[in-house]
Amino acid sequence: MQRIRNSWELGKISWSVLRSDRTLAWFPVLSGLVSLLVIGVFAGLVATTGVETTDGQESLQAIGWVFVVIGYIVLAFVATYFLAALVHGANERLEGRGASLSGSLGAANAKLHRILPWAIVQGTVSVIISAIEERAGFVGQIIVRLIGAAWAIVTFLTIPIIMMEDLGPWNALKRSGTLLKQTWGENLVAQAGFGLFAMVASIPGIALIAIGVATNEVVALVGLGAIGVIWILVVSVVISAMSGIYRIALYRFAVDGKAPGAFANSDLGGAFGPGKPNSN
Repeated sequence: MQRIRNSWELGKISWSVLRSDRTLAWFPVLSGLVSLLVIGVFAGLVATTGVETTDGQESLQAIGWVFVVIGYIVLAFVATYFLAALVHGANERLEGRGASLSGSLGAANAKLHRILPWAIVQGTVSVIISAIEERAGFVGQIIVRLIGAAWAIVTFLTIPIIMMEDLGPWNALKRSGTLLKQTWGENLVAQAGFGLFAMVASIPGIALIAIGVATNEVVALVGLGAIGVIWILVVSVVISAMSGIYRIALYRFAVDGKAPGAFANSDLGGAFGPGKPNSN
């Protein structure tokens, strides 16, 4: 119960930081829009390659799979780039300065030589995990998903590390693992609170869609469905921004040993473990 309370409190603080500087919400919006564009482009490229039939089974042409892999990596880059900009902007906000769209994007641009290699690593890992999961049985899928979850936990701080310490992919990954182990990593489950927030906040949108379907009327389905989808998208944007704020706050706590800015009065130490912060 204590962890749930701490997660709720940290979520509220992240929300208050976002409300104090709504520029931070633009980064997940831009990430989503650019990702949709990338998906459209690569879906079109894959579609033009067609399929081949082998032993009665249809599958993509070899060049189609190449486009799929490249698409994964480009999507990873888009997500990493805008998360890096969000992390920079959130850090500016926590230090008492206003976050600017141009300034945060400029900071991400300055770290492109770090962001791109890390995005390639992330995209490659995603492709491998997806490929294994697709071919695995039920038990295998569970194992692969656990591996994916472990990877997400270990890499949780890599973007703040890249932005704040200017480390390359391998060193950032090692640093993230070190901070995770030495401080509050054993209690990182508190991060799942954001998943709970997203689920609860999405209920009205899901309910509107369900009501629209239940009416069996086209007008109601389109109207309520559109409102429901918009609601869920807004929730996704807000939760993504809050998560970025939360991520840099945890990094600063892990390195500095004290919570930054609006989090100064929160129980970060109690929420994320008794380990001693260590910047080495």
